[in-house]
Amino acid sequence: MKILTILAAAVLTLAGIVTQSHASEMTKDFEVGTPNIKSMSILEFGPDGILFIGDSKGGNVFAIETGDVLPPTADLQRFAVQDLEGKIAAMLGTGAEDLMIHDMAVNPISANTYIAVSRARSTWTSGWVLPNELADATILMRVTAEKTIEEFPLTHVKFARASLPNPVDLNVEHRWKKGVTTRADAITAIAYDDGTLYLSGLSNEEFASTMWSMGFPFKGDATWATLEIFHGAHGEFETHAPIRAFLPYQLDGQSYILASYLCTPLVTFPTKDLSNGQHIMGKTIGELGSGNYPIDMVSAEWEGRQFIVMSNSMLPLMTFNVAEITKYNAMQGITTEPDTYLAGASYTPRAGNGVQHMDNFGDRGILCLQRMPSGKLDMVALSVERLAF
Repeated sequence: MKILTILAAAVLTLAGIVTQSHASEMTKDFEVGTPNIKSMSILEFGPDGILFIGDSKGGNVFAIETGDVLPPTADLQRFAVQDLEGKIAAMLGTGAEDLMIHDMAVNPISANTYIAVSRARSTWTSGWVLPNELADATILMRVTAEKTIEEFPLTHVKFARASLPNPVDLNVEHRWKKGVTTRADAITAIAYDDGTLYLSGLSNEEFASTMWSMGFPFKGDATWATLEIFHGAHGEFETHAPIRAFLPYQLDGQSYILASYLCTPLVTFPTKDLSNGQHIMGKTIGELGSGNYPIDMVSAEWEGRQFIVMSNSMLPLMTFNVAEITKYNAMQGITTEPDTYLAGASYTPRAGNGVQHMDNFGDRGILCLQRMPSGKLDMVALSVERLAF
């Protein structure tokens, strides 16, 4: 047993050395200092433990070397932190009622979780107003796989920055949210896939809904394409609502962006069509229920079954069979207002009301920030077996 323990430790150490070496190659052109991040709107991990921070107010995306290189030693399947909101609030010298979490992302290497927060939840009084529309997240917290909670200071870090061409102007008023500017939606979601970073949000183009693409490590200018969809629940074509959650995904061997919007259409865009300056019509393959906005989407697999899980503001967790999505993607799509509340690709509802953010957590789990019946916000790991269709 002792020999096996030593061998396992050696393997973990070797994995850390290899990962750190690769990360050094990816970050060799990074600068060291304090990145000028004005708002941590969106968090997403890329290759080699590199954290991407979407800064809507600044119109930039930052890549941060976190230094997380070793796999976790904790039991991820039994991971839980009760009243995370209260614990972080106490560390920051405020009350849980004032702590607002803007986004969360899990480092796939270390299983450490990064959380962007502000002290503005007491002003969050409407289900339609989002955290980034109320305040700028300026504090980054880290919860380790061993359940240590600490602030991750963004000082003297290795980082790189890329700017979005033509993000929506700082002073554009929201059409139906009084006192809110749409600059909070300059970056609404981020995903990294095979050397490309995708960012959804709003631009100053006539058709404001936009998808930016940029190579990583950052080289050259970002490209952009404006997006249009048919929103079945609204019975109209829309170009001003941004994507709220998306995943790059392979369907029938082709690369797509699988995206969801407010009120809650499910749409696909072929990534090959995302050419610079083009206007792209998405295919609406599902209407999932109005009066809701999607929060996060993650992909998972259990016993050979591929599925996608989506969390929502007002609806339960949704599990989608990828085969079902593929089937509807091969069809014409929804082009007229449906007669019923739901249409197109179906989902299996799963217990998970109150899940505010989620991310993959090892091979067999999904980590969630979940508002419990007590009113407290817990960090809990759900098994992919429980969520599979």
